[in-house]
Parts: sequence; structure tokens; C-alpha cells
Amino acid sequence: MKKVLIIEDDPIVAHIYRTRLEKEGYSVETSADGQSGFYRIHEFHPDAVLLDLMLPKMNGIDIFKKIRAQGQFAQVPIVVFTNAYVPNMIQEAFSAGATQVFNKATLTPRQILDALHLLLNGGDTAGSILQLPGSPSNASHTPKSNADTLAQLSEPTYHAPVAHGSPPPPRNYDPSLDLSSLDPIRPPQKPTPQINSDDSAFHAELHNAFVAAKSDTLSMLRKLLQDFTKAPDENARVPHLHELYRRVHALTGSAGIAGFAAISQMTAALEVLLKELSEKPKNINASTLRTVAHSIDFIGELFKLEQPGNGDQPPTNIMVVDDEILSRRAITYALEKANLKSVSVEDPNVALKMATDHPYDIIFLDVQMPGMDGFELCTKIRALPSNKTTPIIFVTSLTDFKSRAKSSLSGGTDLIAKPFMFIELTVKALTHVLRNRLVQRRLAA
Repeated sequence: MKKVLIIEDDPIVAHIYRTRLEKEGYSVETSADGQSGFYRIHEFHPDAVLLDLMLPKMNGIDIFKKIRAQGQFAQVPIVVFTNAYVPNMIQEAFSAGATQVFNKATLTPRQILDALHLLLNGGDTAGSILQLPGSPSNASHTPKSNADTLAQLSEPTYHAPVAHGSPPPPRNYDPSLDLSSLDPIRPPQKPTPQINSDDSAFHAELHNAFVAAKSDTLSMLRKLLQDFTKAPDENARVPHLHELYRRVHALTGSAGIAGFAAISQMTAALEVLLKELSEKPKNINASTLRTVAHSIDFIGELFKLEQPGNGDQPPTNIMVVDDEILSRRAITYALEKANLKSVSVEDPNVALKMATDHPYDIIFLDVQMPGMDGFELCTKIRALPSNKTTPIIFVTSLTDFKSRAKSSLSGGTDLIAKPFMFIELTVKALTHVLRNRLVQRRLAA
């Protein structure tokens, strides 16, 4: 009997994977934090490890480095599920020797089962077969830009490129199914899973459990947000913020497993913002507090309206207007973290002409620009039928009360303070994009 160790801090997600794997005949044990997981590897001697990278006490990267430094574990397959909005951790996992990496927000138990069967049984699969590329010649190809890397990381599954120090695959592993052969610039096509009756019943159970817990989950998030925002000082805020992060982190996994893609996509970005704020409390300000509050309110909307499904989403059409090239690049980079495509414009007059001709999903505006400031441009865009209701977000260093009032009077939807956290802008953009998709879906119904 093959043995699998699951290192995952969310007990619900760990229990779901353990139950499913045991039903397939695996011997399974779980560890709730990185430190205990590292010790358990030496005691349990698993044939494979499922590892969440965002763990308490010792993160997944540190575990990787310690495991791969020991010869007895050099060839143990380690399958990672993590957050796609932390690309640096994903690349570190590849370099440290990850066998395969999945986006936790879209991961299903069937994908885990197929991956383990491929890794441990020489290519024999249970149920559906993952669509894997078969050309080893692409393995050494590396992305040429941050945009290429981020586009790759937005896909549901990631397959590790060959990296210095990475262990070889198991001896019985079929090279025609080599997980390292993916061309990073061309993401894999989504497989068409063959769902058997056991999977259907299991998915129905997960769906029902998630729906039954939605009300309690949302109430808990709102209470933690209230405790966090009402805390008198930074020291009092941190414990509430950490607990809010932990709950959102758990929701990302459970929503993904239950098939609620939009909820999981939203919470995956929000959990990264909360983690960064807990690690750097100095970044907690009126802007980040507002972003967190709006995000949790929107999660409540998704709870009411979102249905399970992982279908392809339509591409976004976003415009970024700023006369400073570094600011435009920063905003574009933050959008690419969520695979949101945008066009950047330096001249506000050109931006007005483009807004006259084309509708946009979101428009980001600087305030201080030559020829026409952001407030004037916003007012003129609001007069256009094509973008009368488009969310317009100011990204500016002007955050005083007068400027905020003027942004609202000119028709602005929201405001982010410069210098901003990349993930804050990502969260803000996702909120508006997903909300607009809900509106369009209701109008089409």
C-alpha cells in the first residue's frame, strides 16, 4: 500500500483529500503545520507528499530545502498546491525540487489522484488522464518576461520545468508523460475529466457541505473584519488580522474543492493581501482597510449568486492612464498577477478618445497629469454612453479629504493611495471584474 503524507494547515481541506485518497487505497497521514510535517516525513517515510506552501511554523519552501538536502528523500515525489498570486514561492518550489505544482483555487481531488497515479504507478491512471505535454525538448525553455511568467502561473495547473538540484522522477516513471516538458509560455489546455459515479457523488457532497456552511462562514469573516478595523492600535490589530487571513486561506481551498471558481479566485488574492498586511502592519492604512472591507462584502455577494463551475472566463478590457511610465508599469504588473490584460496610455486626451470608441471593464486614472487632470478626464468619461457605468479607480498620492471628495464628485468609483501594494490593486481589480461578470450574467438571464 502506497503511503501519502498531506501537509496542510486547513483541517477541512486535509480531511477531504485524506478521505478521497484512502478510498483509492492509499495509506494517508496529515500534518497541520510545516514543522510537524517535516518531522512526520522521517517517521512515516511516505511514497509521496502533498504540500501546501503557505503553512504556519515552517513554510513549504523551507520544508523543501530540508527534505531535498537528505539523500533518502531525494526522489520522493512532492506535489505542491499553493496560491497562484505568489509567483516567487512557486518558482522557489520549482528550484527546490517540486515534482508538480497546482493552483489551490482550482484544484480538484481528481487532479490529485491522477497526479499521484502518474507519479507512483509508472503512468497508470485512475479515472481520467491528465493532458500532459510529451516533448522533452521544451523543458529547458524559460520565460522571457514577467508577463510570460505571470500568464503561466494563472493557469489551473503548473508543471515544473527542469531546475538545477531538482530530483529525477521515480524509476518506473514513463518519460513520455514527463511533467517537466511544459513550454512555460504556452499554458496547458484544460483537460476534459471523465467523471465516474464515485466522483459525482463526492462532488455533490462537497457542494452541499460548502453551501450549508456559507452563512456561518460569511458571519465569521464579517465579525473578524469588524474586530480588526475597531482595534485601537497596531498591536491589537495583528491577532485579528492573522485570524482573518487564516479563515480566508481556508475558504480558498474549500471553495476551490467545491467548484466555486469565482469565490476561490477572489479569496486567493485577498489572502495574499491579508498575509502581507500581517507581516508588514505599517502598510495598514485607510486604503488597504477599505480594500479588505469591500472584498469581504463582495464575497458575500458571490455567496448569494455564484454557482459552481470552472468554465473559461471572457478576457478583460482594462485601461491604465498615467503620465509616469513606472506607475503604468506597476499597475500593469499588478493586473497581470490576476491574468487581467490591460492597455496603458500616457496622454489623457488619447485616453478620452479611446474611451469614446471602446467600452472598458475598469479604468485606472492618475490625478496629476499634464493637459488634463484625472478628475476632469473622469468627468468627461462619465458623459460617454460607452463607459457611463465603468468602474473608475484613481491611483494617486493625493489622499486628503478634499481629493477624495473631488474624486467622488467627478464620478470616480474608488481610490488607491500611492505608493500602493501590488496585491491591493490586484484585489481591487478582481472585485470589480468579477462583480461586472455577475451583473452581465444576470442581464443575460
